[in-house]
Amino acid sequence: MADSLTLSDIQNARQRIAACIRRTPLTASAALSERLKTNVYVKLEMFQRTGSFKVRGAFSKALSITPEERGQGLVAVSGGNHAQAVAYVARTLGLKSAILMPESTPRNYVDATRGYGAEVKFASDVRQAFDDVAAYERVGWAYIHPFDDMAVMAGQGTIGLEILEDVPQATDIIVSIGGGGLIGGIATAVKSLKPSVRVWGVETDGADCMAQSLAAGEPVTLSAITSIARTLGAPAPSQRTFAMAKSLLEGVTVVSDREAMEALRYLLERLKVLTEPAASCTLAAAERLKSEFSSQRHVVLVLCGGNLPLEDLTRCL
Repeated sequence: MADSLTLSDIQNARQRIAACIRRTPLTASAALSERLKTNVYVKLEMFQRTGSFKVRGAFSKALSITPEERGQGLVAVSGGNHAQAVAYVARTLGLKSAILMPESTPRNYVDATRGYGAEVKFASDVRQAFDDVAAYERVGWAYIHPFDDMAVMAGQGTIGLEILEDVPQATDIIVSIGGGGLIGGIATAVKSLKPSVRVWGVETDGADCMAQSLAAGEPVTLSAITSIARTLGAPAPSQRTFAMAKSLLEGVTVVSDREAMEALRYLLERLKVLTEPAASCTLAAAERLKSEFSSQRHVVLVLCGGNLPLEDLTRCL
């Protein structure tokens, strides 16, 4: 795979992972269309295996390497959805998995990851977890990066293919940003097939490494992740995901935790779907961008996951 992601990479990833993932529903929403005064659709990726989009990229990477390259098993760094995805992929392929997590990881993510058979090792913070990966690689474990990997991004980009097949009239797509792999993959797929589509990024205050990086003109590393949207908690984009965001996105909207949680509650009450703040923030961003959307636009919100700690939900309610 070349150093720049292509439509062909994403199409090949789709064939590679087709038997392993769900094609998630994409549905029009009358409630959201009335609220935003445009035509709104939701891509329900929280119904994906393990509750988020992450298995697409994890399967794409694991199936793109040889059995010999898988070596001892799969190792990953994550305090959220990527952890569960890699553990699930390893179990499906009959491999061992080791997940390096920050000590602050919510219990629901730890329990779910262990439930898929992974060995969980805690680090003081996410930077230490990334540093610890090298020791596993030296003894033959295959590392699956949460976002800075072409095969991973190709897997995430399959969502873009599905969106254009289900809503060929789409004019705008709003996608969350953690490290930038999801939005980079989706934007590459969509812009390759329909360049007129506008792709909008969204982050939350305290997990806004991409917005800060774009403002600075170079990748910025956050000193800490303080947002409730923990699964947006990449400390920095990579050079590659930063470059993709700079060239492919209309912009990145940063919303508050309160806005994300208010949107989460609205989605639960009106659409009857439980998202996590990293997904509901797309609705909060759509509210901020409302003036960009006329009655002739067709706006897709990617609801990327639904693995919400119960304590966060009760705090919201």
